[in-house]
Parts: sequence; C-alpha cells; structure tokens
Amino acid sequence: MRAVWLKEFGGPEVLVAADTAEPVAGPGQALIEVEFANITFIETQIRSGHGPFKVELPMILGNGVGGVVSSVGAEADAGLVGRRVVAGLGGSGGYAERAAVDVGALIEVPEAVELADAVALLADGRTATLLARAAGLRAGDRVLVEAAAGGVGTLLVQLAGASGARVIGAAGGTRKVELVRDLGAEMAVDYRDPGWPDRVRETVGGVDVVFDGVGGAISREAFELLDRGGRMLSYGLASGAWAAISDEAAVERGVTILRGAGGTPEELRALTAGALAEAAAGRLRPVIGQRFPLDRAADAHEAIQSRATVGKTLLEV
Repeated sequence: MRAVWLKEFGGPEVLVAADTAEPVAGPGQALIEVEFANITFIETQIRSGHGPFKVELPMILGNGVGGVVSSVGAEADAGLVGRRVVAGLGGSGGYAERAAVDVGALIEVPEAVELADAVALLADGRTATLLARAAGLRAGDRVLVEAAAGGVGTLLVQLAGASGARVIGAAGGTRKVELVRDLGAEMAVDYRDPGWPDRVRETVGGVDVVFDGVGGAISREAFELLDRGGRMLSYGLASGAWAAISDEAAVERGVTILRGAGGTPEELRALTAGALAEAAAGRLRPVIGQRFPLDRAADAHEAIQSRATVGKTLLEV
C-alpha cells in the first residue's frame, strides 16, 4: 500500500510517499480502507520537530481516518465489514491507504453524513463540542472565537450561535473574515488589524467568553476584552506559544481560564458521535476548505503552515 513517511524532522518536503507493507487486522481489530485522512495543525509541528509531543522516527503521521471496514481479526464482529466508520489511531498511521485499529475506536458514520464531513468532525467536532459545554454558553453571552475560520473555530461559531450567543469571530485575512460572517457571526474582525480589539469594544463593549485557539499576542489582546465573570478557554497555540497570562492576572480581572480540553476515550468518542448526530440533523456543518491527494501530503502541510487554508484540510486517499 501507499503511505506517507516521516523519517526526519524538517519542512514539509520531508514527508515522502512510498510503498509500504500491508497492515493486518489483529485480534479485536478492524482493517479500514481509508478514503480520507484528517490533518491537524499539531501534525505540522510534530513534523518540524518542534511539536508538544515527542515521537520516534520513522513514523507514518496521521491520527484520524475515515473509510470502509474491509476485514476484521479474531474476536471482532464480522458484521463490521462493509460499514462506513471514522476512527482515531492513537497518533500515527493515518496518512496511508489502509489502517488497522481496535474495534473499540470505531465510530459508525450516520447515513445522512458524507464520509469527508465525518472525518472533518472526528477531532474538531468533539473538541468544539467539549469547549462549548465547558464554557457553559448562555443566550446573550458575547463570545469571541479566535481562529474562527479554522476547523474548530468554524464549528465554535456555529455552536455559539445556536446557543443564542452574540458571536464575534476573529480571523486573519479578508477571505477568512468573509467566511466567518457567512457562518452567522454577528461581527467578524481581522486580527492582523492592530485596531481590532477597539472595534470589538465599540460594538459589544466587552466579552463574556473567549475561545482561544491562537495563543501569543492575539490571545493576550482577547483576554483584555473579558469582563468580570468571563471565561477564557485556551485549546490551541497556532501562534506557536500559549498566551503569557498568569493565574494572578486572571484573578485580578475576575475571570476564569481553562487551559486544554480533554476527556476519557469513552467521553471523546461520545462527543464525536454527538457531533456526527448534529451534522446528520443539519445543525452542524464542517467547512472543508481544501483537499489534497495522499501523495501530496507535503503540499497540504505547506498550505496549513503558510496560513493559506480555511476550515478543515483533508487528504483524499
């Protein structure tokens, strides 16, 4: 089969497609004929050697896939064969034509949901749902979503809007700002404009919730917009660094900061299944901005790294 290997750290060009030994479903496992592989920003950091996780090389990148079960191993239900599923692979093996995974990690895709959409929701759907719940969104809340044109951000804009909140989306560039507005945000600002916090203050005063997927200076500016009793949920560091906000600063402003979003494997699967159900009902729409063939995984990484993407980026396998 074809797979994309990471054998040395570096730029996107170090991702190389090659023929690879076929995986086999072991006991309690299923073999997935992969149709789409998820790409996350953190995988670009892992590839560069500067990510938050330590990995051993060589490896096949990719944590999330979607496809059809072609076979199962011993102790696995043969009725799974032929079903459309998505699954997390535990951090590696996704950039490939086939993947073997424990059957407990499989999530069946509702008939009304396209497989590409299901893969786009595999990680981002559960993350956005978890964050929205943790924020305790209420009707009338003024909610600022950073990186609002990204995979998680586009979903947070929709979830916050559905809760009755007033949504302000911050993104970088005209194309991204227009997308955020099209998703229903009351206000969309370009955070490359130095005056964007002033525009937010003029429109809504302060904010009650910040979903921080950027970190760095932008996150600090968003923090300054929070009113007393506000909540800031930091889940990503697209800027390369978490915001330099101390617990003491949060206490002084009377706000709560939650860093990271997690849960047990069972809880995360339930969150993904919930996001897929919302998509099946037409209440949640992932934005897939770009797709690349498997052999062009390096181009996909380059596009993400250069901030040229909107929504979700997928590999078509």
